[in-house]
Amino acid sequence: MSETAQPVRPAGRTTATAAPANPPGRPKQRDAFFDNAKYLAIVLVAMGHAWEPLRSDSRAVTALYTIVYAFHMPAFITISGYFSRSFDASPAKIKRLVTGVVVPYVVFETAYTYFTRWSDGVPDRAISLLDPLYLTWFLAALFIWRLTTPIWRAVRWPLPIALTVAALATLSPSIGHDLDLQRTLQFLPYFVLGLCLRPAHFSLVRQWRVRLLAVPVFLGSLLFSYWAVPRMDYAWFFHRDAAEHFGVPAWYGPLMTLALFACSLVLVVCFLSWVPGRRMWFTTLGAGTLYGYLLHGFVVQAGNHVDWAGHRWPHTPLGEVAVTLVAGTVVTALCTAPVRRVFRCVMEPRMEWAFRKTPPATGGVPAQGRR
Repeated sequence: MSETAQPVRPAGRTTATAAPANPPGRPKQRDAFFDNAKYLAIVLVAMGHAWEPLRSDSRAVTALYTIVYAFHMPAFITISGYFSRSFDASPAKIKRLVTGVVVPYVVFETAYTYFTRWSDGVPDRAISLLDPLYLTWFLAALFIWRLTTPIWRAVRWPLPIALTVAALATLSPSIGHDLDLQRTLQFLPYFVLGLCLRPAHFSLVRQWRVRLLAVPVFLGSLLFSYWAVPRMDYAWFFHRDAAEHFGVPAWYGPLMTLALFACSLVLVVCFLSWVPGRRMWFTTLGAGTLYGYLLHGFVVQAGNHVDWAGHRWPHTPLGEVAVTLVAGTVVTALCTAPVRRVFRCVMEPRMEWAFRKTPPATGGVPAQGRR
């Protein structure tokens, strides 16, 4: 997503004095670590979507798919929560929420509806702003999560409460599709976790000891995932259904909520520990991850329409590697500056005409930078 990151001091370094990171009059400098993390997470999202048609023919692909789905959206949502800490429902924040979340949701919900009428062969599919279609569920969820931020910032035990809410959601199959509320509630703990984090937590994760430990942990998780393919339904990691949907007793829901949260949290730590903190060739693409996320869905839908997975070659080992590389390349291209310039009018519209002008802050306290 296009947000301004806070600088994180590398672990193990201390200084007696430090110059201001952003001199007066200059825009806040983005943190390369978070831009790198968002870019790598969105690449994994695209690769996961590319693997979907290949799962039935390959246990290895299914194991990778399960691992990726265990942490890529939790990582992305946790970072979104981290950069939502300053949301206070002030006029400036509400304007940013509307222009950066609500407007793209309306635009892409409508666009996906028209596009999938063709790609899915459903010419009478109705436009429903209350029933998110395909990838737009994240925008609907982010809108709800961010509006509730002041609540989570005020309560004493935000994360345990959020986990309780998520666990109760798994007991409630009657929760409908309005705003994809089931998924919104089950992913809520990751957003609240992000609200609770501080720069020091990310510095701790990036210590070399954690990076070394992450290697055997991830490899062990991959082996376990391979073993679990025929024994476990990976759809639990989608967080979009109640426990009864899986044909298990309702009490499995709260148990799986805690187990999946612990599993995902460990893998998120492994992922973040490997994210480079310095500027890389892809760092600037981190500012356009929401563009890549929403736009690559049209490529996926068009590919499904022409049934690329119906051919034999993509199901071979070399074909699976090629599909993975193509997915990463496509989403990378969609995060670039030229694409962002074309779609900024609907992704980040200014819309000054739609909001009242707010008087400048007084009292000598500088206004907070936009996140």
